[in-house]
Amino acid sequence: MMTARNAIAPESGVLDLLRLFATDSNAADRYAAACLSRLNAVEPVLKAFEYRPVIGKARTQGALAGIPVAVKDIFATSDMPTTNGSAIYKDHVPAADAWIVERLRNLGATIFGKTVSTEFAWRHPGATVNPWNRHHTPGGSSSGSAAAVGAGIVPLALGSQTLGSIIRPAAFNGVVGFKPSFGAIPRTGVHHLSQSLDHVGFFARRVDDVAYALSLLAGTSDTDIHGRPVPSFDVHVNNGLPLGIPPRIAAVRFSLWSRVEPEQQAAFENAIAKLKAAGAIVEDIELPNLDPKAWEVTHTILSSEGSALFSDLVARYPDKTSDHLKELVSAGKALSAHDYLVAKKVQDTLRDDAASQLSGFDAVLTLSAFGEAPKGLIYTGDAAYCTPWTLLGMPALSLPAGFGKNGLPLAVQVVGAYREDYKTLCVAKWVETHLKFNPGLPATI
Repeated sequence: MMTARNAIAPESGVLDLLRLFATDSNAADRYAAACLSRLNAVEPVLKAFEYRPVIGKARTQGALAGIPVAVKDIFATSDMPTTNGSAIYKDHVPAADAWIVERLRNLGATIFGKTVSTEFAWRHPGATVNPWNRHHTPGGSSSGSAAAVGAGIVPLALGSQTLGSIIRPAAFNGVVGFKPSFGAIPRTGVHHLSQSLDHVGFFARRVDDVAYALSLLAGTSDTDIHGRPVPSFDVHVNNGLPLGIPPRIAAVRFSLWSRVEPEQQAAFENAIAKLKAAGAIVEDIELPNLDPKAWEVTHTILSSEGSALFSDLVARYPDKTSDHLKELVSAGKALSAHDYLVAKKVQDTLRDDAASQLSGFDAVLTLSAFGEAPKGLIYTGDAAYCTPWTLLGMPALSLPAGFGKNGLPLAVQVVGAYREDYKTLCVAKWVETHLKFNPGLPATI
């Protein structure tokens, strides 16, 4: 049994743990036991996990040795079921691991379990609740991964984003969420929703932790034709990312600002004030080409690709697929090939426009969500503040930035230039450092 003297704080980050493991040969096993203990204590209410394996002794070799990682249940695991959030795949065990899962194992990480996903990472929710208030959504589609990190069960979890499925749940659960540039991590073995929009990313407690994860897990695979490798970089376990000079930041509110909750607006303005006081140059800008077009273009691409992917499944299993998935298929069928090709062309044009309009800025500061996690478990939240950056494939991070009127977390989003992930992470580290906000862990679940 763990005593107060040798207990490891559940809010410890990945780099904190690796530094501890390097000096204490028994710490990794103690931490694994603590994670299991916390899981057993909160999971009956939290319902973050689809599958929990028996955890043996922690690995001692590899850059992630001893680190428990929760894996969203659309990522193939050869030794655990992969349900994709669907009754159709209830007992499905893949023949091989997803590329990133295999990579994690090779780095010494412990695959801690499979976390709840909405159905095929689309809108039909699972049973997971928000660890800050069980009557509120954890967001989607990476519901279980965000909640597992938010509750302090694991220090790192895998998620995916096609609209806002990393950034928004990270905001709602009070953790750091990172969506790298499109194509930075192979999606081989990850169930697609939309091949042109799907991203793989992470949840953790600090910017340094997601940066370290990307430094190890970025790569390419011949089996993912959409791969766009990002320049490699290293993150030192002892020091993390460097804290550079004050950045030049573009503050983007979009035309949706009037719908943002007052407490979220205040948190955003407070963040800007803190960053300016620390020496950052923050300028308000508008992106008139992106703002009105982003959702329409994204919807056309997602509906077209999603319909092609799921139409046969919906036809074969009408009693095991949700209305949300059926509606996605119907929307895609109503579009023509011309509609899809035009949307793809506009996607490229908007990416070029944004690169030009944001030239000279180190990053964008915007919102992760409209406010606190909505009440209820049916609606997982609005992804409108995430969608433009997903469409453009730009790296984006959600950083905790305060609490709302109901005591649930609020966040801001840092977005960088396409394929400039390292620079974006460094800016996010600077922002995180000067916001000086740590939500901690929820007191009860």
